[in-house]
Amino acid sequence: MARIQALGSLQTSRAAGAPMRGALMQRRRSDEEAVATVPAEHTLLAAVRRGDREAFGGLVAEHQQMVYGFLRARLLEPADAEDLCQEVFLRCLVQRAKLRRGLRLQPWLIGIARNVLREHVRRVCRRKETGWTELCLQLDDLTEASDSPENEALVHLPACLDSLGQSAREALRLKYEGRLRLAEIGERLRRSVGAVKLLMYRARQALKHCLNRKLRRPGDE
Repeated sequence: MARIQALGSLQTSRAAGAPMRGALMQRRRSDEEAVATVPAEHTLLAAVRRGDREAFGGLVAEHQQMVYGFLRARLLEPADAEDLCQEVFLRCLVQRAKLRRGLRLQPWLIGIARNVLREHVRRVCRRKETGWTELCLQLDDLTEASDSPENEALVHLPACLDSLGQSAREALRLKYEGRLRLAEIGERLRRSVGAVKLLMYRARQALKHCLNRKLRRPGDE
């Protein structure tokens, strides 16, 4: 994460304040200074939009763990997650004119991260490990938590995969891990291309329903 943290490494030292009278006054001054150093999000966004590098460093420090966690859950290689996290914040800096008052920053960053992931899959589509990312992105689009920065849905994915029938699991494995085409999967499973398409569709729908069911709280139904 060192390269990511380097984006927000600019920090300014603060001069020591004048001596204050009494412990109560010192506590009050400390509280006031703490509040002053943590501006409201819209103030932070306005500063970043103006090109304030220190403000951008604060934005990175506050949200980098969330963005990295989102990416790491959808990538098999930690180094890929680190590189793409850096790319997300570079794009945030380039697109800082969009940081208007009222913007929901976390969903916006997650949207950038999802686009970066899709581009990554297209760029290195021959690498077997991108199959997991592709499946996660498709399920993100299907599940009720697709706009959430949390990775709760993917925590349940292995169990939902295990709940599928053997043919469905094998079809998904051949598609996303083996990177085989539908015709090749059909040959392996001794099914027509149309039958493979239907099997894959039903498998993804089953995963969608399983994930959504596990995401619901007891009081949601």
